[in-house]
Amino acid sequence: MTKDQKNEVIEILKEKFNQYNNFYITDTESLSVEQVSNLRRSCFNKQVEMKVAKNTLIRKALESLDSEKFAGVYDSLHKVTALMFSENPKDPAVIISAFRKDNPGDRPTLKAAFINGDIFVGDDALNALKNIKTKNELIGEVIGLLQSPAKRVIAALLNHAENGSTATEKEVVAAAVEVAVAEAPVAEAPAAEAAPEAPAAEAAPEA
Repeated sequence: MTKDQKNEVIEILKEKFNQYNNFYITDTESLSVEQVSNLRRSCFNKQVEMKVAKNTLIRKALESLDSEKFAGVYDSLHKVTALMFSENPKDPAVIISAFRKDNPGDRPTLKAAFINGDIFVGDDALNALKNIKTKNELIGEVIGLLQSPAKRVIAALLNHAENGSTATEKEVVAAAVEVAVAEAPVAEAPAAEAAPEAPAAEAAPEA
């Protein structure tokens, strides 16, 4: 691979890392060509982008974007690496788990995952990632707990999230709760009871 070709790969990877807040670093070593094709098809069906690249180029792409932010994944860049980029944080975990059931062995192996700024390391994290709550699921739970008129506001937040919001799950839920509290009806203090009227003075008897 020439220097220009390497730089081209690095630029493509940088674009993907900028585009997605979630990516998985997996080990696909020992998978056959047919198995890799099947894995790619599973990713495509769930709108997950899968890219195989050299570890050195992946690291250079990450370091050029934010070396400190991605420092926790560098030790996972070894052996054969396939990256999975996804808008939904748990879709790659679901794909990997399903693929293992249909194919003998423990490949692909999860080496690390970067989920909205949080880093998960090791294959043991796969089950936790499968059950992670998405932004829409968290908002749905909040909607189930709150009553109108806050529902209308949270529905608007949900719509905003589905149309490309960059807010994290915690920020969206916090905003929903804040709005709900602000819109909750304020209990009125009971009106003060009127003081009893003093009895009218009796007229003095005429002389």
